[in-house]
Amino acid sequence: MGSDDRVMGIPQLIHFQTLVTTGALFLAIVAVRVLEQSAGIDSLLLTGVIACLALGLLIFSADFFIEGAKGLARRGGLPEVVIGLTIVSIGTSLPEILVTTTAALDIPSSPEVADFAIGSILGSVFVQITLIMGIVVVKNGLKIRESWLKRDGLIMLLAVLLLTFFLLTNYILERWEAGILVGLYITYIGWLLKHRKVIQLEEEENREEVEVRGSNWTTAAYTIMVIGGLAFAVFAAHHLVEYASMIALELKVPQAIVGTTVSGIGTSLPELTIAIMASKRSQGVAIGTLIGSNITDPLLSIGLAGLIHPLAISSQGFDFIVYILMPFTVVGCGIALLMMRTSYEFKKWEGYTMILIYVLFLIVLESYNRKWITF
Repeated sequence: MGSDDRVMGIPQLIHFQTLVTTGALFLAIVAVRVLEQSAGIDSLLLTGVIACLALGLLIFSADFFIEGAKGLARRGGLPEVVIGLTIVSIGTSLPEILVTTTAALDIPSSPEVADFAIGSILGSVFVQITLIMGIVVVKNGLKIRESWLKRDGLIMLLAVLLLTFFLLTNYILERWEAGILVGLYITYIGWLLKHRKVIQLEEEENREEVEVRGSNWTTAAYTIMVIGGLAFAVFAAHHLVEYASMIALELKVPQAIVGTTVSGIGTSLPELTIAIMASKRSQGVAIGTLIGSNITDPLLSIGLAGLIHPLAISSQGFDFIVYILMPFTVVGCGIALLMMRTSYEFKKWEGYTMILIYVLFLIVLESYNRKWITF
């Protein structure tokens, strides 16, 4: 990403690989859409191509945004640990935030899109806590800090339980409930900022946990990263929701399942990338990246969507969300925290166990699709 010994500016940014890739994906989406409209082609293949391009653009633009936001925060004097728990967790959750809020805007005309938003958030949490965390742990067994686990791990579990409780009451996330979720997240961030010096002292006791990645850009370059990354991400999120919904309609697949699998896995790729890079240090910062995102998603991401429009579980997605996705997500979080608590270490065999839980979920999902399981 660059050397810390040399300050890079806008001229270097133009040739920055992430920007080039982001721009190429944006132009590819535009080109395919022009082809689709001008040639009058309306095929499932083109719809799938645009959805995949949009997912790729969402991931790269989020990465671009994270780099800029972290850089600006460092220049503002915030400690790295607070940056990781706030800006990085929000940044890696940016795809989920944009996907759910974009879906919420479409609910008045397509009520079933609420299933997509709910499935995206619960699916993202489940994917990260099982499949992605399992991959990271299998790659490098991780040690866990007791103070970190008691604070952020417990908050993650409570956030998932609270969201589940709100959704199970009348099977709708009301605006006032969404407001509570967002308010709790703001309180959490405020607490971190208020106690940033204490947290930083705790981190300094473990000298191995250092900045995962970084570059030395000018303030102008960082600002362009933030603005450009956000703009591209908004564009990508809109197209991902639109075309993923079209695919679901064409294949007669419930919106909740598309949100859980395609969107849930896709929007979790930034967390996977950062967590794997962090795991090279064999420290809890890798898991901290995932847990931080899993606090942001069930509080801020879906909370913002619920403030835009209440999220009601439709009859088509009810069985899958209530009887399959919710139980797997809650149980997955509980098992992950229990394994972290044993000797405060996440061993490789435990990583394989988390991956197997995700495989079991896929088996149940396939059985449900084939009507082998009914409720």
